[in-house]
Parts: sequence; structure tokens; C-alpha cells
Amino acid sequence: MDLTDLHPLEQAALTQLSVSVNKVFVTGAGGFLGLAICQRLLAVGIQVVGFARGDYPRLVELGVDMRQGDISDYDNVKQAMQGCDLVFHVASKAGVWGSKQSYYSPNVDGVNNIINACKALNIQRLVYTSTPSVTFAGRDENGINESAPYAETYLNYYGESKAIAEQHVLAANSAQLHTTALRPHLIWGPNDPHLVPRVIERARAGRLKLVGHEDKLVDTIYVDNAAYAHVLAALDLVTNAKCAGKAYFLSNDQPITMADMLNRILASVDLPPVTKRVPAGVAYAAGVVLETVYGLLNKSQEPIMTRFVARQLSTSHYFDISAAKQDLGYQPLISLEQGMQKLKQSLSN
Repeated sequence: MDLTDLHPLEQAALTQLSVSVNKVFVTGAGGFLGLAICQRLLAVGIQVVGFARGDYPRLVELGVDMRQGDISDYDNVKQAMQGCDLVFHVASKAGVWGSKQSYYSPNVDGVNNIINACKALNIQRLVYTSTPSVTFAGRDENGINESAPYAETYLNYYGESKAIAEQHVLAANSAQLHTTALRPHLIWGPNDPHLVPRVIERARAGRLKLVGHEDKLVDTIYVDNAAYAHVLAALDLVTNAKCAGKAYFLSNDQPITMADMLNRILASVDLPPVTKRVPAGVAYAAGVVLETVYGLLNKSQEPIMTRFVARQLSTSHYFDISAAKQDLGYQPLISLEQGMQKLKQSLSN
């Protein structure tokens, strides 16, 4: 990626960041968002140390100093972070199925290791990638902002562990360590390994259905916009620190119905729109049964339906991102329509 490939506003933010930051640590560098962040930092000559469990030759070719390790191993993390000025902690275990320990170890222990290593190494800025799932309690979220409380109970260990981790990050904010948490919602775009391929795969298998009889609104975020917001948060931490100690919802600020979003993805590969529906109660009941059966059988494979997925697909999820606009100067640089065009082009290659 060349700097000139980016929007002028993003070019300006990155150039300004490069004045204050020389070397950045990025966890989850091999992931969808992590890669996008790494590419932007490299475009302005910032040294990038990437941290991931796997081996990523492409990142090495791009110029990332890759360190392979386990985020739940403190010594491993601390050693890799030495000499860095700023941290983007993007890595986490996502998904909707798994044991409590399988989520708490990377998501909670991992974030504690990052915080403690920052303190030990005198790294003064930490941008944490959180999730809107920290507030999701199975009900509609119609234009909520950051005043919304954390959920009382969670339908999976992902949201629960991320909520604990986010609170640890924000509590760690101090004069010595400025921290902030970003909550991007449903990141998608070219080379998306999660949302887009799952929707397409289920549609081709005839297993994609809308849940509930109401058309609920959802707001997502294009990957470039999510990466841009992370750059802005880092820049603010090294300049004004308005965002220090705060969490921010992030999206494309274009709520559309779930059906519309799914059908736009399907149209990008010339698949017909999804029209079949299943009642929300039926989907939730199926999730209860499948979770029980999979739990009794100790199956690691994710069920085709869970309580969390049933509620996610049958409730609204869109957010008031005024705080991100005001404190970070964030605005979506790629619209939903532009993003879909880029997605279609990438899938046709």
C-alpha cells in the first residue's frame, strides 16, 4: 500500500502520527483489521512489530517485524513489545462458541499482559480493539451511545470476556499510560475472512434465512474506516488525549435493514436475495437445544445456531457515533455503497 492510495484525510493523520511515533506494536497483525492497520503504518515509514500465533510470510514481505507467540504468555508479550512507542491491541478470540477458558485466556489474560507490559516498558499509549457486544444483552440497540451500560448477562463468553477486558483497559488509563477502547461493529470488506464468506457459504448451501418477521436495522463498518479510526485514536493519544480513558462505538453511520445488508453481500457474487424467514422464537429455541447437545457431546465445532446468533439476527444494532466524530475527528471515508463496489471487484478477481 502506498500513502497516495489513501484518502487525503487519512494521509494527513498518518503523516502527523509518524512525527511522534517511531515503532508500533500490533497484536493480531495477521488478522483482517490488524493487517489494514499495519499497511497504513508502513506507508508512512513507521516501524511495525507484529504479534500473532501463526506464521505470516506476507507481513514479513511487507516489512513487518513479525513475532510469533501466545498473547496469554506475559514474558512472550513483554519481550516482543520492547522498544515500541505505542500499542494497537487488536488480537482476540472471536466467535460465538467455546469454553470460558478458551475466551478468558486470550481476551482477559491477554489484555492484562499487554497493560502490564506497557507499564513495565514505559509504553505510554494503548489503543484497544473492543466490540459493541460488550453492551449487548439480547435486546434492540437503537442508536445507543457510550452511556449505555455493560450488559447484565451475556449470551456467550466472547462478549463477556471482551467487556471485562475493555474495563481493564479503561481502568488502566493514567498520566503514565493513555488508553482508549474502540468498538467497531461487524467489520467487512475485500478479503474479509469472517462475515462475507460465511454469508455467501450459507446462501449457496441453502441455509441462509432471515430471523424474525420485522426488518431490524444494523450498522456495520468497512474495514478501511475501522483502520482509519484506529489511526485517529492513536493520533489523539499522542496529541490531545481527549479519548484517553474512554470507549467509542464505530460504524459506517449508515443503518440499513439486516435483509438489505445480507442481500447486498449476496449481490456482490450474483446470488439471489434471501427471502425465507424463521420466527425469532424458533431460532432461539434451536440455539438452546443445539448449545445443550453440543455441550453434552463436548463438541468444539460451532453450532449452526446459538442463542447469541438468534438474538443478533432478530434485533437492531446501530449506534450514535457522535463521540467518535467529536473526540477523534472520525468520519467514514468509504461509504457503504463504495465499499460494496470494492467488495464486488475483489470477489470477481
